[in-house]
Formats: sequence, structure tokens, C-alpha cells
Amino acid sequence: METQLSHQPNVETRNRKLLRPNDLAEWELRLDPFRVFYNVDVDNQLVTVLAVGRKNGERLYIRGVEYRL
Repeated sequence: METQLSHQPNVETRNRKLLRPNDLAEWELRLDPFRVFYNVDVDNQLVTVLAVGRKNGERLYIRGVEYRL
């Protein structure tokens, strides 16, 4: 996670994508089977990790509770 988010965290890659508007975060980082949801403050060069979830098939669980984006 540190490697992926240290350099250009707001650039889409194979494992990083900008999400459509939602209540959780702007960005998603895939680290199978985990998903890291974060926001980027470009002006202050700050990445804020908001949640880490586990993907099980089509379902995402954050803290054991199913979450829908």
C-alpha cells in the first residue's frame, strides 16, 4: 500500500481507479483480496486512507459488514 500510494496516488493504474461519486472515498486501490479506499489532497500532498475492506466475489466487507459503493 505504501509503495502504491507514495508516488502519484491520483493517477489511474491497473490497481488504482477513480471511483464514481459515493459516500466513502474518491479512489480505490486493489490489493487482492483487499480494497483500500482513500482521498488525495494534491495541494497538501496528503493521502488519507478512509477504509480497508475485503472483497469476496462481488461483495465488499468493511469491518465485517457488507458495503455497497
